[in-house]
Amino acid sequence: MRRIFAAICAALLCASGGAALVAPSVDQAVVESDAMPTKLSAFGLFRGNDPKLPATGIGYTLRAPLFSDYTDKHRFISIPAGKKAKVLADGVIEFPVGTVLVKSFGWSDVDEGHPVETRLLIRRASGWTALPYIWDADGKDATLALGGRRVPVTFKSPDGETHSIRYAVPNKNQCKECHSLAGEIVPIGPKARNFILDPAASDKLRSVYFENPAALKPTMPQWDDPKAGSVADRARAYLDVNCAHCHNPAGSASNSGLFLRWTDDPTGVNYGIGKRPTAAGRGSGGMDFAIAPGDPAHSFLIYRLESTDPGIAMPEVGRSTVHKEGAALLRQWIAEMPKASH
Repeated sequence: MRRIFAAICAALLCASGGAALVAPSVDQAVVESDAMPTKLSAFGLFRGNDPKLPATGIGYTLRAPLFSDYTDKHRFISIPAGKKAKVLADGVIEFPVGTVLVKSFGWSDVDEGHPVETRLLIRRASGWTALPYIWDADGKDATLALGGRRVPVTFKSPDGETHSIRYAVPNKNQCKECHSLAGEIVPIGPKARNFILDPAASDKLRSVYFENPAALKPTMPQWDDPKAGSVADRARAYLDVNCAHCHNPAGSASNSGLFLRWTDDPTGVNYGIGKRPTAAGRGSGGMDFAIAPGDPAHSFLIYRLESTDPGIAMPEVGRSTVHKEGAALLRQWIAEMPKASH
């Protein structure tokens, strides 16, 4: 994944000569309209419609990315010439109208790393719009899939295990469900605490796209790097990215009373510690607490993370496999919690 990301960044820098590339192929009229083109190529976001060659913009990655069936994700931002993104005081990144957040999903050992899908999050005057595109069999273009789709794929996870799944491309409503905050669609990953602009980009290039790029301070630890922080901090980072977009007071899972944001929510009952099920249904597995300190085997947060049953699994969309490494970190975190009377 790092090699492919580096190639994308190099392509952007080469195309721009270290400065902003004004790419006539990017159709800002289409981007900023209410259009939902059938083909991804209508936006002109890629040179030669090659998903590894963005036409313009700047690459980025995240310290703690969302787990999506072990896919490699390749991200970049397209911002109209003359406009800039801004990091607000609370760390939220404010993107101007005409911005497109582009994220492609694939596996390095599948189809030579060619993506299965590319998702667009477009900032229009009316708000953010999410559009999922599935790449055609010939790899020359991608087709809009508002209704989502299941794509058969076989890949290997980092531990060498082979997985054969029907990879789920979300439908438009599922995109909205995960990206919803107070009823509005918003980006999930791009927050100053979790956001890394292309490290190869010059300060000049960064300042072309961001009003205050120095404010992008990724303080959140990388969840799978023991040197990045304590087990507890890394577990909380994992929960923030994988769960808190729904599990927050203004999210789609607000009725659960389970809030899992990075530093905004105290690690008490509302964080799941000693919390009895509220809206879990059979997802509780008959267990008493979301997090039972010192006892991961009887914590239904773990039970749900380690399930692929559609009525039990959490997150509800975005995965058909169990993220064993993420679940192992959370098991360790809970096991190390001092047991307490309830």
